[in-house]
Amino acid sequence: MRVLISVVASLLLLAGAHATALTTILKAGDKACYYADVDGVGEKVGFYFAIQSGGNFEIDWVVMDPEDKIIIEGDNERQGDYIFTAKLVGEYSFCFANDGGSADKLIDFDIMVESEPRRVLSASQAPLKEHTSALEESTYKINGLLSSIQRLQKYFHTRHHRNYSTVLSTQSRLFWFTILECVAVVGMSLAQIWVLKTFFSRSGR
Repeated sequence: MRVLISVVASLLLLAGAHATALTTILKAGDKACYYADVDGVGEKVGFYFAIQSGGNFEIDWVVMDPEDKIIIEGDNERQGDYIFTAKLVGEYSFCFANDGGSADKLIDFDIMVESEPRRVLSASQAPLKEHTSALEESTYKINGLLSSIQRLQKYFHTRHHRNYSTVLSTQSRLFWFTILECVAVVGMSLAQIWVLKTFFSRSGR
C-alpha cells in the first residue's frame, strides 16, 4: 500500500506544472510585460487572460519567444486561452497594451509552463508495472478534469466581475440622470415663478 501511495505521489509530481496566476491593473496608455522561463524544448506553455473590468473589456496582447519573435497576438480581445509548444529555451514574454483605451483595465491572467515526463520503471519494479500504468492514466485523467474545472471557475469568475462592473456603471448613470432630472425640475419651477412674477408686475397689466 505504501508503495502504491509513493507511486501516485511521484506521478503527481511528474505531471505537475509551475504556473503564475496574477491580477494587475493596466492604466490607460500603458504597457506591461510578464516573463516565464522555459527550461526545455517541447515544453507546453499555457497562457490565459480575461479583462475583469474597465472600458469595453478589451486589450491588445502579444506573446514573444526569447528571440523577440511573435508567437501569438491579438487586438481588442476580451479574453483568451492558448497553449503552444516551446521551440526555444529561454525567457518568453507576455505583454499587454492599453494604448487605445481611455479607462484602466483590471486583468486576470495565468502563465503556465508544464512538462509531462513518463515514469520509467526499473527491473525491480516490474511487478508493479500494470498497477503503475493504470494509476498513471488515472492521474492524467484527474489532472485533465481538474484543468477543466479550473477553466470553468475562471469563466464564472470573469462573468461575475464583468456583470458587477456593468451594475456599477448602470448605478452611476442612474444617479447622475436623477441629479440632472432634479436640477431640471427645480430650474423649470424657478423659471415659471419668474415668468409669473414678471407678467403680473408689469404696469397696465
